[in-house]
Formats: sequence, structure tokens, C-alpha cells
Amino acid sequence: MTASSTTVEMGNNAAYQNKLMNLVKGRDPLEVLGRTPDVLAKFVTDHDAATLRARPFPGKWTPLEIIGHLVDAEYVYAYRVRMILCEPTPTIHGMDQELWVTGQRYNEREPSELINEFRALRQTTLRFWKTVRPEELNRFGRHAERGEESLGTMLRMHAGHDLSHIDQITRYLAVIQDR
Repeated sequence: MTASSTTVEMGNNAAYQNKLMNLVKGRDPLEVLGRTPDVLAKFVTDHDAATLRARPFPGKWTPLEIIGHLVDAEYVYAYRVRMILCEPTPTIHGMDQELWVTGQRYNEREPSELINEFRALRQTTLRFWKTVRPEELNRFGRHAERGEESLGTMLRMHAGHDLSHIDQITRYLAVIQDR
């Protein structure tokens, strides 16, 4: 299963980075990150579990699996940015997001449980970002697939990742509800 037909292949590194960062253009990434838990909670409040577990297209993630992926991303970003802040030019390894979503059986989880987990993780993430000094945003690591990424780039990518998946959930719910 894949997150989206619009997901950019990781091999096209500049395009992937630009796609995410362009979604944030003109917005404060910390504000975007701060709003995401409420946006996701509204999806869960406004839709029953069966709708959130429905597959919009064959081979694509469900809205609930996308929320699970955002939980995973929160763990992964948290680890990566701490490595970059604390270690000299660390290597940042990729993850197989398909295996993570499938392996953790997100579609079997209770939607409110995933929202609570995401909200707690995001609060920790926001506290972290507020401690990063402006000059530290230039620190970077070497992503195994995308090359050098600074903390500043990762902050904007993280916010763009949220916006991309919020849009995806919105589109998928529209398809599911039109059935």
C-alpha cells in the first residue's frame, strides 16, 4: 500500500524537499505543527471508525493508516533532529513507511487512541523546537537517501509533511463519503 499517488519518490530528493517546503511557504512551520493535532482530532470527531478505516482506493492507505503514519513520522523526526542537534554531521537513515504502517496494524487501532498518542508526541516535538537556537538551524545531517538536510530544512519539511497528509486525508474522506 502506498500513502498517495502524489507521493514523490524518495529518489527524486530535491523534488520531494521542494514539494513539502512549498506547502509551508509564507507560513510559520511551528504554527503549522501546532495546529495539526486539532485538525487530526476533528477528522476523528467528524467521522466514525468505519469511515476512517475504509480504503479509498485499492492499494492506498486508509485515513486511519495515514494518521498512524503521522505518529511514526513524529517518532522518526524527533530522533533525527536530536541527532543533528547533538552529533557532528550524523547519518540519518530512512525507514520503510509501508512496513511500519502494516506492521503496527494502524487500521485496527482506535482512532482516538492514535490522536492521543500523536498529540502527546507533538507537544514534545514543539517543546524541542522552541529550545533550538536560530544558529542551530544550520546544523545538518546526511540523510541516506536525500543527502544533506539542515535542522531548518527539516523543520519546514516536517510542517509540509503534515500539510500534505492533511490534504490527502481530506481528499480520501471525500472519496469514501461519495460512495
